Amino acid sequence: MVKLNKIGIPILTVAMSLGVMSVGSAETIDKPFANNLQIEVAKADNIISKNEVVKKFKELFPNEFNFLTMEDFYLNTGHYYPEDETIRYDLSFTKLVQGKDVYGSATFKGDNLELESFHFEPVNKTDALFPAKITKEEAQKIAQDFMKKFAGGKQYKLDKNNNEYYYYYSNQLLTEPIRYYFSFIRTENNIEIADQRMEVAVLGNGDIVQYSQYQTSDGKGSFEKAENLLNEKELLSKIKENMNLQLQYQVNYDFRSDKPNVQLVYTPVTQFTGINAITGLWHTNNGFTENLPNNPKVEKLTQQPLKPRQEAITVEDAKEVAEKLLAIDSEEVKLKFDSIDERTNRDGKETISINYTYEYRNGGYGTSLDLDKQTGEIIQYHNIKNEVLMQVGQKTNDDKKITSDEALSKAIDYLKEWVPSTLHNYIKPIAEPYTDENYGVYNFTFPRIVNGIVVAGNDISIGINFDGSLSSLYINALELEQWPTTDGILSKEEAEKILDEALNVKLQYAKENSQEQTEHYSLLYTPIFNEKSSTSIDAISGEWTSIFGVAEYPIVTDDVAEEELNYLIQNNILEIDEDSFNADSPVTRGEALNVLLKSISYVYERDYPQQVEAHQTFKDIGPDNPYYQVVEQAVRMGIVDSEKGNFMSSEKITREELAVWYIRAIGLEQAAKHMEVYQLNNIKDAKDVTYKGYVALANAMGIIPSQNGLFNPKKSVTYSELAISTIQLAHKVHENGNANRYY
Repeated sequence: MVKLNKIGIPILTVAMSLGVMSVGSAETIDKPFANNLQIEVAKADNIISKNEVVKKFKELFPNEFNFLTMEDFYLNTGHYYPEDETIRYDLSFTKLVQGKDVYGSATFKGDNLELESFHFEPVNKTDALFPAKITKEEAQKIAQDFMKKFAGGKQYKLDKNNNEYYYYYSNQLLTEPIRYYFSFIRTENNIEIADQRMEVAVLGNGDIVQYSQYQTSDGKGSFEKAENLLNEKELLSKIKENMNLQLQYQVNYDFRSDKPNVQLVYTPVTQFTGINAITGLWHTNNGFTENLPNNPKVEKLTQQPLKPRQEAITVEDAKEVAEKLLAIDSEEVKLKFDSIDERTNRDGKETISINYTYEYRNGGYGTSLDLDKQTGEIIQYHNIKNEVLMQVGQKTNDDKKITSDEALSKAIDYLKEWVPSTLHNYIKPIAEPYTDENYGVYNFTFPRIVNGIVVAGNDISIGINFDGSLSSLYINALELEQWPTTDGILSKEEAEKILDEALNVKLQYAKENSQEQTEHYSLLYTPIFNEKSSTSIDAISGEWTSIFGVAEYPIVTDDVAEEELNYLIQNNILEIDEDSFNADSPVTRGEALNVLLKSISYVYERDYPQQVEAHQTFKDIGPDNPYYQVVEQAVRMGIVDSEKGNFMSSEKITREELAVWYIRAIGLEQAAKHMEVYQLNNIKDAKDVTYKGYVALANAMGIIPSQNGLFNPKKSVTYSELAISTIQLAHKVHENGNANRYY
């Protein structure tokens, strides 16, 4: 019997922490709009040539990419983001090397072509498979040395709470290389700067394959001196007094089943990010303030459902809507539709996506608009008219500025015009708007509400320009059939006690006012919980939880396959009952196939619609069987023989049966069938072997080797043997080039 201990493994960490840690979710003071919108710069406006960018790339990576010629590189049109006008240049490359595609990309920004991100996939990754050539500690040294090349003399430290990556939505395939992820945060006076961070990924063979840099400025600004700080305990007490705990629905999306998972949580909701460590002023969305606004009441936008904007629309209807919405008041600018496509988004909603460009004398800007096909209502829109008008020298209405209250009224009017059918599911903002002085925009978030409970992350984000025009609109709403009830949950008082015990503060540098062109950083005490990234409390269990949280896996000890077993467990490939697990006990056919499939291919646990009849290969493995998806996928991959009537998932699997599955998984089925060409002279118990070709190949390849001259074909496979052999199989699948298969 093995011994088991608990270990905390971070499931998924933020690839890049944006700003000070937010406490709430749908109603936090974070900037509500995603920074994904790219505005393209016309080729005529590009001042950087491909030769210059490639030269810079090779200077940064001397002797590493000498096999690439100028023809192997491609430079995209320059682009920038609405919140950052620095021009970016995306360089990509691809080349056939040793019969395999080598590809990569890099993004450079500004006139000096500063490297902002880098990604590379080398040809040879065998040494990066488990067990990896280098350890995590060795990879960290490589990452630190690489990071220093771009630090520019600034000080960075390893963020120990944000330097691991584990697969939250799925397991990592054994055929994939191990990647070590490291996050470095910049410091000043040994105090972290919230908006300055670097990320580096190192393959298990030592190759740098990913780099990204995030900073909201060049970091050359002034920093508040860490002198005469206010009493930390008193400020912590002040934060606790102003922390509002709210019951919410938290939506986690599981890509394996294509279904969202919802849980009830208590989430701290605040009107602040922190408190100034010297002045004691609250740090809010719009700078420092002495008094926080009162927490607003929950008020629905409309009590009853409104009629949809339109009935189901066609592509032509969508074009008419777009022409009205995108019309621009300038004779020097022409609106051009690049494409109009009908699509189904991740939520299963039918949409019409319109890609368009504003063309003018020496260039043009382009982006996209998404409409709901059933209602003609906006799903995603960003107004770039002001940017275009500035390019042609036309004055915008930047001298006019409505108040925040007027902007809120305008926002509600626009919602009733462009997305009326869903408004009864949303409430008025319960957080102050983010006021972007640089772009002249008030940004509002309207949370979704179900059963009187706010749905975290399901909201309407809308931007109103200072002149009252619509700046942007985005709707995020996952459709669910059932929502958890509040039966048996913790009381708010019980949850507040848990919060009070876990809450602490952390000293950080943050921008004094993110809307202004200031480079001054102030010292803030920001709230943290349990020194971890957890931001909500499970309303039933009382445990801290987050999609960026920590999963606990058992650690097993075994004389034969300890390292292999723990790797499978921690990668969600092998699931065990920690109270009864024995590494020397036999494995069932269902368990063995489950481990095999998850090691070399992604398994998606889809539910079939009622009107669609699910295919059933075996009489004893129906759609309700826990191994149904695994077995059916194995049949499609040709691993399991579909001619037999029953699969017998609870039967113990033998070494010979496992050898058959392995050889089929590698793709050597046809070779193994010719039993007459195989001699098992080196196997003493050859007479007991039924499938000679499969056993001969499995033995010769070292996947399931004979022991002391005996193959023991009818012997049951143990967990230890399964772990070791599965990893050997994954290496062979990787070598054959048929890894990462989707079925």
